[in-house]
Amino acid sequence: MPLHLRILCGLLTGIGCGAAARFLFGTSPFLLDFTTYVAEPFGRLFLRLIFMIVLPLLFSALALGVASLGDLRTLGRIGVKTFLYTLLVTSASVLLGLVLVNIFRPGEGLPADTRAALQRTASPVSPPATDVQENPVLRTLVAIIPDNPLRAAAQGEMVAVMFFSLMVGIGLALSPREKVEPFIKVLEGVYEVVMRLIDLAMRLAPYGVAALLFTLTARFGVTVLQPLLAYVAVVLGGLCLHQFVTYSLLVRYLGGMSPGVFFRQISEVMTTAFSTSSSNATLPTALRVTQEKLGVPRDIAAFVLTVGSTANQNGTALFEGVTILFLAQFYGVELGWGAQVFVVLASVLAGVGTAGVPGGSLPLMVPILQAVGVPGEGIGIILGVDRILDMSRTVLNVTGDITAAVYIAHSEGRLRTPAV
Repeated sequence: MPLHLRILCGLLTGIGCGAAARFLFGTSPFLLDFTTYVAEPFGRLFLRLIFMIVLPLLFSALALGVASLGDLRTLGRIGVKTFLYTLLVTSASVLLGLVLVNIFRPGEGLPADTRAALQRTASPVSPPATDVQENPVLRTLVAIIPDNPLRAAAQGEMVAVMFFSLMVGIGLALSPREKVEPFIKVLEGVYEVVMRLIDLAMRLAPYGVAALLFTLTARFGVTVLQPLLAYVAVVLGGLCLHQFVTYSLLVRYLGGMSPGVFFRQISEVMTTAFSTSSSNATLPTALRVTQEKLGVPRDIAAFVLTVGSTANQNGTALFEGVTILFLAQFYGVELGWGAQVFVVLASVLAGVGTAGVPGGSLPLMVPILQAVGVPGEGIGIILGVDRILDMSRTVLNVTGDITAAVYIAHSEGRLRTPAV
């Protein structure tokens, strides 16, 4: 059975068994002891396996993602346009998600006593000194830059680690390739090792998800999961709006192409992205379709789509922004506008380092959650529904890459009119 189906089975099993246990035993000491000493520790062990590899993944992925933009020096205008387009459109996707979460507030609706009990059972979170909820803006900006990256990593100041990783990537991008190639190889090796460890850890996901959801429903009942359905609806709604409204406007006014023609020609790419949940696996199809059916020159398509498979993750950034605010609402953590601006910036930055493979964005959300005072284990709540969201946001990711390629080719006067 595929992993995503096993995770779904774990989700349903955990919910069903937890609801049955609460119905049969209520708040008896037996059920309390079982959740406290058996189910919850197992679920937390699974999450700690994920948390364990966040730091090396964060550093290697972000540094490599930014370093891949080193081609800016040789491609000149095309590289600069790609970078600016990626930055602006990814920021717009996160802002769209945050607006929807603030309007519909899917994480709210729990009874006050249930939310209070949920907060007591979560691991305490002590936001680092860079927390934007407490410090003035200027002090926060200064605190983001670590005076000692190793100490920042040891103290869990993940925002500072992200900034350091970003600067390392910029340094690599600006350095002569032959001189930094050995270091890039080391980072690629670390990245590959971490991805294998994530793959091993995810094999425990069905059991970890079952234990986490059993604990949640046995303690608080199935009503605690109602916000999860609203969360899924908000994510899918945001993805659809960005896919068919934002991209249509971009294709029409920046790409000079009919949105109807555009979406009709890339239907094969969208289907491949949805079925594989992987930008990397979709890349060969996207390259072929972009060149043959949309009339984008090969050099532009190769550069924009290759960089975009790692750096231009509109759907992932939107998903991360919505998820972080949803979990903050779920746990009753109030995020002001300053904190939400930080979430936008961190989600855009994390999108640069997100692996173009199924589930690649989940580990990178943990440091952002912790930075704004939300328990990192909250990520376990959404694991059961992540597969359908992963498939959907991958469609947005690859469509965004192709939209960028059309815009770049049109702005350079090299876009051939596609066959209708």
